[in-house]
Amino acid sequence: MSRIVPTVSRGIARVTETAAGPYQSAVIRIGFAVTWLLFLLREYPHRREMYGPDGPWSWDLAQQLVASNHAFTVLMWSDSQVWFEIVYLVAVLSSALLLVGWRTRAMSVLFMIGVLSLQNRSVFMGDGGDNVLHLMSIYLVFTRCGQVWSLDARRFRRADEALARGEWPRPDRGGPVLWGVLGFLLAAATGAGRIDGSGLLGGWLTFFWVLWTAQALWWVAGRIARTAQPHILLDVFANLMHNAALMIIMAEACLIYATAGWYKIQGSRWQDGTAVYYPLHLESFSPWPALSDLLSAHGTIVMLVTYGTVAVQVAFPFTLFNRRVKNVLLAAMMTEHAVIAVVLGLPFFSLAMIAADAVFLPTTFLRRLGGRVARARGGLFRGRGRGREVPVPGPREPEARVQGEPGHTHVGFTA
Repeated sequence: MSRIVPTVSRGIARVTETAAGPYQSAVIRIGFAVTWLLFLLREYPHRREMYGPDGPWSWDLAQQLVASNHAFTVLMWSDSQVWFEIVYLVAVLSSALLLVGWRTRAMSVLFMIGVLSLQNRSVFMGDGGDNVLHLMSIYLVFTRCGQVWSLDARRFRRADEALARGEWPRPDRGGPVLWGVLGFLLAAATGAGRIDGSGLLGGWLTFFWVLWTAQALWWVAGRIARTAQPHILLDVFANLMHNAALMIIMAEACLIYATAGWYKIQGSRWQDGTAVYYPLHLESFSPWPALSDLLSAHGTIVMLVTYGTVAVQVAFPFTLFNRRVKNVLLAAMMTEHAVIAVVLGLPFFSLAMIAADAVFLPTTFLRRLGGRVARARGGLFRGRGRGREVPVPGPREPEARVQGEPGHTHVGFTA
């Protein structure tokens, strides 16, 4: 018993005092933002046929479906073409801003709204990766995914540097303005009865108002002091939500691979080692017919890929507690998705799965990768005579904030 209590105490402290996986959550943010942004840009010429007024899935049919399943989509607020263009543009902008980490808390919500609105408008558009993106866009709202590799992190770092020099950082005006604009739009939508308030605890209406109110409380607590009890309490709650969401993302990725692998085992084509052969000869999945023919012409390769896919997917969830084996299988799965993107012409499905897999990447690898990118960027700017190399800092330690370190007493609106 004397050994159990300290262990439990350390576990509770770790969960409440730190937001785990800052680099992993940043990679997930970047990965899914890139996936959705590239998809929206590629399908921009066809946007009206896929999700807009010119699509085969008409606005009336979508309205009937949404009325029955209570799915959230702002595209059902109006059948106007102008409204559709506005929603599509907001989806593109929020993806780009989430990618660079500008006001990540607000952008993650707008990103989720864009994903849900377009996908729930036309439910038959997608290749499997849309389901992953659909779920992950919701989980991202609860993560602190802007701790590193974001404009938010750079803004906070500059504020810390100003305080270290004895200067008071410039007040954050953009955050309160953005909060006020979003609150006005939310109030207008609520007054017009556009957001469904039915369901458990008020449904989406309560969800959005809770997020908006929580952001106000965070700002007020930051204005008081980062070492005051209200801010510490909110920081603990935010860490709990982040860690829980990160755990759910991991569980979701494991569930995807486990179910896919076990269902494959039950299929006769996967049992006899020929399952990979057939997609290579489907016209819809053969962007490079010569390459598909080359791969399918070798029976041994087809058999190894078929059995290897099943083995990796079934085994992966059981290897998470063995770092070396997990990293090997993780590299194999990412390579497999990269091959699927090229050979079968499913780039966005592969990007979504690679982004989901990134939650398991080792922190040392991600830090090393971030350092190389920073050095390359510094060398590029130095070559242009515009700057010098800047090291990539890690996330700020929460213990320093609790202890009241001067470098962590600035006031920020979003993180």
